[in-house]
Amino acid sequence: MNIVMTAIPVLASVLVARYYLHMFQLESYQLDGYIRWLKKHSEKHLGWTLNIGVGAGAAYYVLGLFLSLFVGEARWMVSGILTLIGFSAGAFLLDRSLHSVKEKKPLVYTARMKRLYAAVALVAVLGGLILNLIGLPGVFLFVGVPYLTLAAGYLMQPVEKAISNYYLNDAKKKLDARTDLIKIGITGSYGKTSTKFILATILEEKYDVLATPSSFNTPMGLTRVIREQLADHHQVFLAEMGARHVGDIKELVDLVHPGYGMITSVGAQHLETFGSVDKVADTKFELIEGLPADGMAFFAADGGEVDKLYERAKVKKYRAGLKGALLDMRADDIEVGPEGSTFVLRNSLGEKVTCTTRLLGRHNIQNIVLACSLARQLGLTMEQIARGVGKIKPVEHRLQLIPGAGVTVIDDAFNSNPVGAKAALDVLSGFPGRHVVVTPGMVEQGEQEDEINRRFGAQMAYACDIAILIGKKHTAPIVEGLLNGGMAQDKIYVVSSLDEATAVIGQIGQPGDTILFENDLPDNYTEKQ
Repeated sequence: MNIVMTAIPVLASVLVARYYLHMFQLESYQLDGYIRWLKKHSEKHLGWTLNIGVGAGAAYYVLGLFLSLFVGEARWMVSGILTLIGFSAGAFLLDRSLHSVKEKKPLVYTARMKRLYAAVALVAVLGGLILNLIGLPGVFLFVGVPYLTLAAGYLMQPVEKAISNYYLNDAKKKLDARTDLIKIGITGSYGKTSTKFILATILEEKYDVLATPSSFNTPMGLTRVIREQLADHHQVFLAEMGARHVGDIKELVDLVHPGYGMITSVGAQHLETFGSVDKVADTKFELIEGLPADGMAFFAADGGEVDKLYERAKVKKYRAGLKGALLDMRADDIEVGPEGSTFVLRNSLGEKVTCTTRLLGRHNIQNIVLACSLARQLGLTMEQIARGVGKIKPVEHRLQLIPGAGVTVIDDAFNSNPVGAKAALDVLSGFPGRHVVVTPGMVEQGEQEDEINRRFGAQMAYACDIAILIGKKHTAPIVEGLLNGGMAQDKIYVVSSLDEATAVIGQIGQPGDTILFENDLPDNYTEKQ
């Protein structure tokens, strides 16, 4: 009976641990990220497993005492059976409840996840054996289910580090062997993915370019691209470099060793991990500090943090933007419309050319001009650059225009930030008809999050006619901003999911409406947790 009393709780713990492994995967297997998630949701998650584990353990002893009146020596066996039946039912119902919320990204059983799951099973077995040795029922193991993943993560750190280093070193060797390859690093709080694809399109007028796909901007993401996709015919490698912690960009620079570096922006992104915009700026500058003495650095003129980084740079450097006589590349005579933009591209040598793009918004022209600045230094003519600009396609979920039957949709759902959200609202204002915004607001903004969302609500009040907000608790500051900005209460709809938001659009939508989908919540965020 002792074996059964241990085996069933171990199996139940391993089963329910799948949910927490999923959250760990959505945190990119970062232990500090998972710890923050646990702290944020510990009251609910630890409460569930605590109630089931402790409740079953207490029931075992209470039933044993009660049954001693009727079955004598068999009381503990009968108590154990009844306890396991109740415990198993509770564990099963919890598992179903945890997986009743549909996640944006399902759990993927990669090789790493399989190793991690095996480690969770090992930790659970060891925990069950320890409880058995000290004479406690195995159901108490269930109390610590949310922490089995944490323990397994720590246990597997040396193994995963060794595996990562093997692949990283292999990628480094492949890059080091390509002394002819032009290597470019691109980073920024926002705009880096769009700028990467913009630059790739322009450079393709002269070079064979490999750009990291989508938002592949981590060491292992870049490593995979280098090992699997970099070929001898490629002349340029564009590496997007993302960061959530100080030192992340340096790690990527040590992998790629770029000769060219580009900073698109510095802003209030990932403040939960960075703590301050100053640390964000210093981390982005790790790219420029890692350039060789003969390298080149390119900065988006923003009149703020990026300009400060430009002043700090010691290598050959260039600034590009929308205004300023001292810029190395700038855009003049800008005409922005709902179908795209036209502008005159000028450089400090007096060269100029007229460019047309399908991308929406002035901030995208900023990204284009920055890319053009680097392209010119790589030998493209102004005419080649203009042809490339005309071929740029909107990036999926980044102010992507989706014409529909009677309505126009602007999809700006990827990873919003205060500056990008303001730019999206400016774009929305240029469209005819009623303006509708669907948004959950902004997250991962640290202690400033409520105030940032409050300002976002005030900006929305001036740019849209109807606001559909996803998540009652999280969007409360947005509602405050909307009301303070003058929007009527009956024009504000608060729903709990994107499906509900879509249903509201179906009820209130009219022909001629323009609907902006602004931002998307992190993969593991839900107010139902």
